Amino acid sequence: MPVRLLLLALGTFAVGTDSMVVAGILGPVSADLGVSVPAAGQLVTVFALGYALLAPVLATLTARWPRRRLLLTALAVFSAANALSALAPTYGLLLATRVLAAAGAALYTPTANAVATTLVAPERRGRALATVLGGMTVATALGVPLGTWVGRADWRLTMWLVTALGLAALAGLAALLRGLPPAPAAAPTLRARLAPLGKRRVLGSAGTTLVFFLAFQSVYIYLATAVSGATGGDADRLSVILLTTGVMSVAGSWLGGRLVDRAGVRRVLLAGSAVAACAFAALPWLGRSMPGALVYAAVVPLAGWAVSVALPHRLASIDPGNAPVLISLNSSALYLGTAAGGAAGSAAVAVLGGRWFPLAAAVLAVAACAVAAATTRDEAEGPRRKEAWRAVTPASSQQHCAASTRAAGGGDGVRNRPAGGGDGE
Repeated sequence: MPVRLLLLALGTFAVGTDSMVVAGILGPVSADLGVSVPAAGQLVTVFALGYALLAPVLATLTARWPRRRLLLTALAVFSAANALSALAPTYGLLLATRVLAAAGAALYTPTANAVATTLVAPERRGRALATVLGGMTVATALGVPLGTWVGRADWRLTMWLVTALGLAALAGLAALLRGLPPAPAAAPTLRARLAPLGKRRVLGSAGTTLVFFLAFQSVYIYLATAVSGATGGDADRLSVILLTTGVMSVAGSWLGGRLVDRAGVRRVLLAGSAVAACAFAALPWLGRSMPGALVYAAVVPLAGWAVSVALPHRLASIDPGNAPVLISLNSSALYLGTAAGGAAGSAAVAVLGGRWFPLAAAVLAVAACAVAAATTRDEAEGPRRKEAWRAVTPASSQQHCAASTRAAGGGDGVRNRPAGGGDGE
């Protein structure tokens, strides 16, 4: 495996950890800065919202930058922002640093995906993408539990951990990433990136993504509150639950790729949403004991990330020739759903209380299932559509669509042509 791919994956590991680990340290942040847990949860919201809104804009503004310079700039901004997060004396300043970190992440991830395809022969691009996107998957399985454990006494140590990861990737890529192909002469404009939203099927698919992740993240961000009866406030127990969640997210991504090929997108979307809705509804009882919390931590990520494979697969199959832009829209919808999930979860905790707020997520998951059912009724997945999809996207990368939705804010990672970069930059 080329070392440069592993360094790109280290960067996505840092970004993935940063985007999700705050959910595991809401208690320490709340206590240290004197804000409520729902207010602390808005740190996840502003990161996700910043990523969703900045990704297409920054991708357009920097489309002609040399890719090496762009990657190094993105990691420098990302690492500096996390260092500032670790030093932030007030809640307001911490919120501002999360927006800056989101800007660095939105610059880095789609560029890393695109650069990965230029470092290997065409027949190995799927595996290259799988490697880089694997950093996000490993972040879910290992980075978040590790960051939660490190920050159990002082949440600022978690931010320093993410800073160190970003700087390690920056140093490695600065030393080894050279000789990339030149940037493309013409790049999609912001208007061109957003134009597909004018199509009913594309809008319906993106809407399904938004509503599903609104439900999913409204619980995940406040999972420590939902399972407080099981953990008793013990950070080590919470780390075990988050580790289980991460491992099952990897399994869900793997399983989703195979189920989509065998059963079709519609069945995966409907079944996964229904299972998630049932688990959310049961969480007020499951979260009272450690075995119950672990059951929840196994079931929801398995169903949820299987759905997250089906979502971008469905969008790309609508117009295979325009797959990169469509997947970027899916990514933005996902992060908008995450941002809205933070706000919805905060409101649910305030209205329903720390035990019963997952019931709101159950209602949202049912709504996502209904949207998926209504908007996929006429989308029969015949062999022709599947073959068109496979002609655009390498098979091995299809199995990692769940990771790409968390990562590819600009969606360029699945292009069959190089996304650019400057020679010697």
